[in-house]
Amino acid sequence: MTSALERLLLPAECLTCRRLLPDAHADDLVCTVCRSRMRPVRPPWCARCGQPEPHFGPCRLCRQWPAALQSVRSAVWLEGGARDSVHALKYGGLPRIARDLAAVMTRHMPKPDRAARLVPVPLGAGRERGRGYNQSLSLARALGLEWRLPVLAQLLARTRDTSTQTALTPDARLANVAGAFAVRNADLGRRNVGGRPGSSPSDSAFRTPHSSIVLVDDVFTTGATLAEAARALEAAGCTTISAVTFGRASIPDFS
Repeated sequence: MTSALERLLLPAECLTCRRLLPDAHADDLVCTVCRSRMRPVRPPWCARCGQPEPHFGPCRLCRQWPAALQSVRSAVWLEGGARDSVHALKYGGLPRIARDLAAVMTRHMPKPDRAARLVPVPLGAGRERGRGYNQSLSLARALGLEWRLPVLAQLLARTRDTSTQTALTPDARLANVAGAFAVRNADLGRRNVGGRPGSSPSDSAFRTPHSSIVLVDDVFTTGATLAEAARALEAAGCTTISAVTFGRASIPDFS
């Protein structure tokens, strides 16, 4: 929490419009006006991947996804203040802006079933060391507080670092992340706490196949990363997987 002295000496301002924030919102990083200006992703859309129509025939974006990945939804389009906010989260050293992003997400998306478990998409080890945190984990934790749902931070792991996806074609994105994820407890028994094999049943947080898994990531472009993360979960026995992201990037051909 920001102290009264800090507020006096360094008045809080909105990260995107630079207006001063009122005392009641001094801990925010994005003002309510800028949040309201973020353009929500609205239907009609593909029932599975959430990409807005028109579609001409089957949606090519999600037709190769694993069967267990049933739906993906994004809160707002990645433009303007939304883009600036994601940039601050990923590259600006501001993981606490995840609270502002989560507030936008809960405004535009329904709360998952109360049996759901939030699973952040893991970051490559090298990238996480450089950044100092995983932005998807920050976002998942903020969403967990908003939705009162548990976060399974250690369920998924990256098996290798991957190249940045920014300049890749959809097919190249799929190839880039192929095999990049694994479930930490491959036999889906009791989840070990702190890496202790044979932990007691009381240490178990869930049994994966009986839980609805909600993957959490910051941005959706073609869904390649989410699909590959879901593929690892499906191979480990998960049957009900969905995903949510804060932003959705526009792509030229999604039909």
